[in-house]
Amino acid sequence: MSIVFSQLRAFHAVAAHGGFTAASRVLNVGQPTLTIQVKELEETYGVELLIRKPRHTELTEAGAALFEITRGIMTFCDEAHDLLAAHGKATKGHLRVATVGPFHATEIIAAFKRDHPEVQISTLLGNSERTFRHIVDFEADVAILAEVPEDPRVTMIPYRTHRVIVFVNRDHPWFKRKSVRLRELADQPIVLRERGSTTRRAFEATMQAEGIRIEPVFEIESREGVWKAVERGLGISVVADFEFVPHPNLRALEISDRTIKTQYSIAHHSGRGHSPIIKAFIDTVRRMKGRDASARGTQRLS
Repeated sequence: MSIVFSQLRAFHAVAAHGGFTAASRVLNVGQPTLTIQVKELEETYGVELLIRKPRHTELTEAGAALFEITRGIMTFCDEAHDLLAAHGKATKGHLRVATVGPFHATEIIAAFKRDHPEVQISTLLGNSERTFRHIVDFEADVAILAEVPEDPRVTMIPYRTHRVIVFVNRDHPWFKRKSVRLRELADQPIVLRERGSTTRRAFEATMQAEGIRIEPVFEIESREGVWKAVERGLGISVVADFEFVPHPNLRALEISDRTIKTQYSIAHHSGRGHSPIIKAFIDTVRRMKGRDASARGTQRLS
């Protein structure tokens, strides 16, 4: 028994858009046609995929499992279209970039757009765990993220390594200092990002290894929120050095007796390495890495 693609496409559209009416608008197919296609799919395999409600539909357990599969199928279909459309032409299409923050993303996207101005780009922001899930779930094409567990579904390309630093507000006794020792942080109220943040994970792992206990006084899912909390005196915090934005009311301090590092990488789904638009993005990243290496060599020689 072979599955009918039009039935899968109909089911996927209904699942993705929450109902038959919205799906029919997206596919430009009559609602009765979609209803018949999904019903035939359910009857062929003797399984209920959707719970029909007056204003929307909900996925059954089997429907949710199938939706995970169809997301990948539809992504590959889009890539097949892009591959054929772009063959022998400039790269075009839509690139979805998931990223842990705007800092690396903006510099890479700016470089990519210079070479491929016709590509439309959208971004998804989140911590490293959430960004990783966007790749696995086919919700993003590429990701800029920090350390995550190895997973055969995802290809990781190392990009840059950064040091973790401390920052305090103007009223803090350390404001005029340039550095602190790790153990000095033990007695300080500290503001941290949510669990899943790479900087927090690296910082807590180092503190635990050194036997230093910390309890955050405040957790928040936003860099800007952390900066505001520190500025208003709720505590001190830590951040990757490249993310610290100079501010008259904040002071960055190095950790003098330990080096805490975070490794940032570019990721894509391992099954999608053939995508022209993903290849073009990775090529941009590799050129930027090459320029970084050349700049470091020049600095050493000067």
